[in-house]
Amino acid sequence: MRNTLMASLIASVLLTMAVNAHAVDLVQTYQQALANDPVYTSARYALSASNEASVQGRAALLPVVGFGGNYSRAGESWKTITNNYSLQLTQPLFRPAYWQQYQESKLSVAAGEVKFAQAEQDLMLRVSQAYFDTLTAQDVLATLQAQKSAIAEQLASAKRNFEVGTATITDSNEAQASYDLVIAQEIAAGNNLEVARNVLQQIIGKPPAPLATLRAGVQLSAPQPAAIENWVSSAEQQNFGVVGQEIALNSAKYEIKRNRAGHLPTVDLVASRAHSDVSGSPIPFYNISQTGNSIGVQWTIPLYAGGAVNSGVRQAVALEDKARSDLESARRNAALNARQAYLGVNSGLAQIKAYEAAEISSQSSLDSNRLGYQVGVRINIDVLNAQQQLYSTRRDLAKARYDTLMNSLKLKSAVGALKEEDLQQINALLTPAAY
Repeated sequence: MRNTLMASLIASVLLTMAVNAHAVDLVQTYQQALANDPVYTSARYALSASNEASVQGRAALLPVVGFGGNYSRAGESWKTITNNYSLQLTQPLFRPAYWQQYQESKLSVAAGEVKFAQAEQDLMLRVSQAYFDTLTAQDVLATLQAQKSAIAEQLASAKRNFEVGTATITDSNEAQASYDLVIAQEIAAGNNLEVARNVLQQIIGKPPAPLATLRAGVQLSAPQPAAIENWVSSAEQQNFGVVGQEIALNSAKYEIKRNRAGHLPTVDLVASRAHSDVSGSPIPFYNISQTGNSIGVQWTIPLYAGGAVNSGVRQAVALEDKARSDLESARRNAALNARQAYLGVNSGLAQIKAYEAAEISSQSSLDSNRLGYQVGVRINIDVLNAQQQLYSTRRDLAKARYDTLMNSLKLKSAVGALKEEDLQQINALLTPAAY
């Protein structure tokens, strides 16, 4: 018997060590998401595409060189051969629309960078939310399993007391009803855990390994700076949504200038070298071979375009007004998100403190009810209710900690300051999982 017990203990320790060796923390999960999340991968390709906008915008200001020609046969028996080719260079000298387009293309690059930075922050939030949702689901299941074990003991005790005549059948029925209920809750919790793991798997591209959990009794800190207005002010200026709309507004202003440039003349420098060769013609003076060079300035003054230029200007002005309204909306949303996250952190810290006190009180209440049941001054339902209160408090305490951590990340995101270092700080609060 002793050898069997020792073997079981050793096997349990080895299994725990093996599981812990493969446990992953929040930063490792985020790194897996960087490599496998399709949303982030799409944002990375979008950034590469947007970086080409300035190259294309600048190209309109640079020389355009073309080489072309033609070859043909004509006349009786197709003896007359004509062979022409030319090389031409065109350099824009005065193209206001092209210049405004180039300035706008540089803003397109900046907008792409802002969108990618936002995608990085969104990935951190999605990974963290899925990570903590999984931990929450694990805690709920573990709490229900512990509660089931405690109710099973209470059920067995009630049955023994009924058999010896010190308790009524009511105690057994109440305990049995509580046991059946927690079994149903355990099944639902197991399903919720599987769903949470599937959400995390969708982000990281593979089934998640056991996750590192929060250390017991971990203490979370309040936001710094402590004043909410500092966070709101930063969000109104630095939030990536706000920055992106500011770029969109500036781009709309360049678009107005580009459309108005449709009224202005254009001037190009044109240089060319052409060669013409005709042979085989029955008419002697048609058979010539000549080469000519030319260089000059080509200009165009627009007179009337059917109202398209004025219409384009009016459209661009309306889009500028829209961009200005979108910017104001982005600022308000950023301020709102910052306030909600800040209040979420502070209220979460207060809830954690209250739940910690409630956990101590609930444990004391359970101990007192158990003792009272043993001496006959409490009934079985009192013990079951005390157990329910204790485990519910522990579940709510764990969730309050996860929600507070998520709100702290959302607060950083609202002000455009969320970095991988913030995930590393949370990592320092984690401990390897033990299943």
